[in-house]
Order: sequence, then C-alpha cells, then structure tokens
Amino acid sequence: MTAQPATPPAPPPAAESRPAFGTVLASRMGVVRFADGQWGPAAVEATAPITLSPAAHVLHYSSTCFEGLKAYRWTDGSINVFRLDKHIARMRQSARHLVLPEPDAGTLDRLVREVCRAVAGEVPEAPGALYLRPLLMGTLANIGAAATPSGEATLLVLASPVWDYFAGGMKPLRIFVDDQNSRTASHLGMVKTGGNYAAAMKPTLDARTRHGADQVLFCPGGSVQETGAANFLLLREGRILTRSLDPSFLHGVTRDSLLTLAADLGYTVEERVFTVREMLDWARTGEAALSGTAAVLTGVGTLIHDGQEYPVGGGDVGPETRRLRSALVAIQRGESADRHGWLSRV
Repeated sequence: MTAQPATPPAPPPAAESRPAFGTVLASRMGVVRFADGQWGPAAVEATAPITLSPAAHVLHYSSTCFEGLKAYRWTDGSINVFRLDKHIARMRQSARHLVLPEPDAGTLDRLVREVCRAVAGEVPEAPGALYLRPLLMGTLANIGAAATPSGEATLLVLASPVWDYFAGGMKPLRIFVDDQNSRTASHLGMVKTGGNYAAAMKPTLDARTRHGADQVLFCPGGSVQETGAANFLLLREGRILTRSLDPSFLHGVTRDSLLTLAADLGYTVEERVFTVREMLDWARTGEAALSGTAAVLTGVGTLIHDGQEYPVGGGDVGPETRRLRSALVAIQRGESADRHGWLSRV
C-alpha cells in the first residue's frame, strides 16, 4: 500500500466553545445496504439525513446494534484506529444475536478506514480523537414483522471529532448502587443495542434526581454487574477485581484492553462474581472505576447504597486509576509501544 501524505488537522475550536462529546459529525460517512440476500457496494458519502420507511423494522422492533471506537492522530500526522478488529468482531456478534444481516468483516474494516481517510483533516490532535460509530439497522418495511427478522438492512459508519473528555480535569463520580434491577434482559446484555441503553435511562435519571448520582451500578440480586454505559472495576495496588464475563453484560473492549495492560504491568487480575458487600468493603481502602471508549477509565469517589454514602478510598480519583488510564492512553496516542497490535494505521 502506498503511504498517504499526512493531512494536517483543522484548527481546533477554542476550549470554551468546544461542543459536547458526539454532538458534531464529520463531513463524510460510510454507507452500505443489504437487500435480496446480499450486501451492495460500500460508499463514502456526504454526511446527510437518511430516508427510512415509517414501517422500517428498526423503528418498531429495535433491530439495531452499533459500535463505538476511536481513531487517533499521532505526532507524525498518521491516523490510527484503536482495536478495530475487536470492535468489528463484537458488531458481527451483536448482529447474529439480533438476527440482522451480518456485515462482512473485510468490508467493514475497509469502510472504517476509508471514512477516516476521507475526514483526515477533521481528526483533532491529542488529547482529541475521531470517535467512530458503525451503526447497523433493519430496514424491512413491515409493521407486522414482530416475530420475523429484517431481511433488509443499512450499515452506516459515522465519525465525530471529539476533544479532551476531561478538559476540566478528572472528577470522581457518584454511583448509585441498585441491587434489585437488571440493566438488560440477561441473554442480551452482551449485545451493544440501543434498547439496552434505553432500559438504563430512567433508573439513571431517577438516581440523578434523588441522590445526585452520575450513574447507576446495576447489581441484580446483590451481585455486581455494570453501569448503564460502562464496565466496573475495583482497583488497589497490584490488584484488580472485575465481574467475569457472561451474556448478561457488555464485554467492553476498553475493559479487555485495561485488563491486558494491567497484567503486563504486574497486576493480579481477578475476574469473578462478587457481591455488593464485598465491593463496599473494598471501597474503604481501595479504588473503583468505570471503563469505556469515551472516557477510557473514570474514577468513582462515592457509592450510594441503601440510603448511605460510602466514600471510595479518599473520595478522589485514585493513583491506580490514573496510572492505568495514562498507560492505555499513551498506547492509543503512539507515545508507548503497541505490543499487542491494537492499532490499525489508516
């Protein structure tokens, strides 16, 4: 492949006027459609509204899944996508669970790279990035298809320039612990579908109103699981504890990356079921954090459970959380060696 000349980034907006995460789309998007049993040609087009039948399957039966990943501009001007193969594999898995047409891995890989190249001038310099949102949806026009999979689909790849998630500095989160409810249907928790996020929205907003919480940690039956939008980790010097994988919650790519990196750094990583009581005991002297694509790793300062507030460690973002986040971000930005082959140059 012939090396592409580096495309300089557009001047960033002033810090005080930078838009919120995900609210601005880049000028181009990828599009490919499935009909008559096969995928059509993929194309990169101007970002614009799309046309859907009001009877489209996705609007009535939530036949949709998506991914969220980032591309980073390195100091040499190159654009590099973080863990593209892992996100493609998870999207294909989500499509299978929702009985949607499964995107071809090679086609999706090429389309993501082509979108990145098309909007290379819109990729911010560090600490910004290009957030990428592949979106698959069923478009069969049939309001009677509640028990029938959509035989037509559209796959989009959206891009959004995003800036420093912690522009005002990292702030510890307040987390409400819900030990009664599940975030999702237990067999669909590992699927990245919009309905799972919708299910968590009202409990999260209620916790924000009643307790001043930022997120809800769902712990059905007293067993710690995940929040509405992130995986949950307990940390202390040399040790990490997190829920072992099962179909009831999302298998986060950032979670996987952090656990792999932690093992490289000499941490003992435990993946197992643990209870709210064990978590609260850990919190007295340890750390807690949420992991996800947007923020990478965010410290928890307070757990709210059964009418009481429990400070996590000293109530601030802990040193292990900061250390792990910094180590992963350095790899993403090309400041540290990528020993696991996580980055794909576009």
